[in-house]
Amino acid sequence: MDARQFLRHYWQKRPLLIRAAFPADRLQADRADLFALARNPDVESRLVLERAGEYPWQVQHGPFSAARLRRLPASHWSLLVQGVNFHWPRAAALLEEFSFIPNWRVDDLMVSYAADKGGVGPHLDSYDVFLLQAAGRRRWRISGRSYRESDLTPGLDLRILGNFRHSREWLLEPGDMLYLPPNVAHHGIAVGESVTCSIGFRAPSSSELLGALLDSQGIRESRIADPGLALQARPGEITARQRRQLRGLIRDALPGDEDLDRWLGRQLTTLPPMEQLRRRMHEALPP
Repeated sequence: MDARQFLRHYWQKRPLLIRAAFPADRLQADRADLFALARNPDVESRLVLERAGEYPWQVQHGPFSAARLRRLPASHWSLLVQGVNFHWPRAAALLEEFSFIPNWRVDDLMVSYAADKGGVGPHLDSYDVFLLQAAGRRRWRISGRSYRESDLTPGLDLRILGNFRHSREWLLEPGDMLYLPPNVAHHGIAVGESVTCSIGFRAPSSSELLGALLDSQGIRESRIADPGLALQARPGEITARQRRQLRGLIRDALPGDEDLDRWLGRQLTTLPPMEQLRRRMHEALPP
């Protein structure tokens, strides 16, 4: 399919299954390579234990020792490794295939290894994602329903939908890829051992951007001043004049367009924290 057709008819509109999207051996992702990354303290990794944890759907964070990985059960768990494109040149090359989306929108390439019947439960993502089957098989189920916060199962480490009912289902083989727009409920279940690549896209919210702007000290600090304060008949009232003054205080704190664009450029091209740390440590090593 032409990229323009995809953007026009599917991007953020409806799911699309693409059979044989890539050669089956394009990523060459196997269990040993992924487990080696999960042992690396500079790599963000997680174990999702549907049954073998201290409670259902327990999430454990890496790095993981080789002994811990050897003790995993035969089924119902997944290992998720973030930012694989920073560590495997073949993963970075694969990510280049998605350059028909602006680069700043691309988040990373995550690789998940799942034992038989493993997955991360039925859930929603607030961003677009391509799910590329790299090895083994995985059954994907999606729902056309709209879900709310109240549909999530409380008390879990993951945001899992408790009343998920699927309307469509596909079994993906190596090389097959499923595209999902934001907020399409989905559930992937490994059929035997399975390796899946998730190409996710940034969709920053207004609160996230404002929070980052505040954290970066990118606002102009000022404080309300009212040397011409007059007596008020009703001291409990916040007057219209005071409200205008406070609104102006907030607006004036924001940078101008040129400074805001410069900040956005830095913010949207910043490497993930783990990768920043890894590169700083590498640069500090003697030649």
